[in-house]
Amino acid sequence: MDLGLEGRTALVCASTKGLGRATAEALAAEGVAVAINGSDAARVEEVAQGVPGAIAAPGDMTSIDGARAACSAAQEALGGLDIVVLNGPGPGPGPAADLTGDDAHAAAERLVGPQVELVSRVVPGMRARGWGRIIAVSSSAVQAPIAGLALSNLGRPALLGYLKTLASEVASDGVCVNAVLPGEFATDRVSAIYEDLAEKRGVPVEEVHREALAEIPAGRYGKPEEFGALVAYLASTHAAFITGTTVRADGGMLPTL
Repeated sequence: MDLGLEGRTALVCASTKGLGRATAEALAAEGVAVAINGSDAARVEEVAQGVPGAIAAPGDMTSIDGARAACSAAQEALGGLDIVVLNGPGPGPGPAADLTGDDAHAAAERLVGPQVELVSRVVPGMRARGWGRIIAVSSSAVQAPIAGLALSNLGRPALLGYLKTLASEVASDGVCVNAVLPGEFATDRVSAIYEDLAEKRGVPVEEVHREALAEIPAGRYGKPEEFGALVAYLASTHAAFITGTTVRADGGMLPTL
C-alpha cells in the first residue's frame, strides 16, 4: 500500500533507539524526510546517518528547552513539519504510596510540558497548510495503570487529555491527533523495567520475563518494526478520518476493548 507520504517531513522524538527509531525508519522508508531526535547529540548524528534522508535534531525531550531545540533544528533543516511523533523516556518505577507533590510536579514537567511546547510550535503551520499529523507514543497504562509505574500512570493520561482536546479543535483544518498505546515490546526500556523488578524481588530476570509473557495472549513481545508500521499508517493519507483516538498495540494483553 502506498501511504501517500512521499515528500512529507517529520520530527520523531526520542528516535535513536527502540520504538522511536523503528518509527523513524518506517517513515523514512515511505519517502518522509525525518528528523532524528535524542539528548545525546553524537548519538543522534550517528543514527541520522544510518537512516535514508534523515537529519539530526538533538534535544532532550524531558525538558521544555530541549523540545524547543529539537523543533528549531528540525524546522531549520526541513522547513514546515508535517508529522510530529511525540515520544520520550518515561520516569523511573516506584509505588504511588511513596509519591509527593514534588514528584507529581516533576512527572508533569517531564511527560507533559515538553510535548505541549513542541505541539504549540508546529500546529499553526499544519493548520495553515491544511494537513498535519501529531501522534503520541504513550502506553497501555493509560487504560490500565501498571503496578509500580506510578509516575508514568500519572503523567501519560494528562498528556492524552490535552491531545484529545486539541484533536477536536484542529480536525477541520486537516490535522489529525492520535496516540498509540504500546504494550510489551522488545526494547531496552522494557528490559530495564524487568531487571529492576527482578532485583527488587530477588528473583532471576528470566522468571520475570516468563511471567510477563504469560500475560500476553500473543505469547511474545512485540517487534519494534511492527510498532513503526502502525505509526506510519496513522500518519498516512489513508488515516485522514482517524483523529482524537488511541490505538492499542499490546498482543491482546489488556482485558478491555
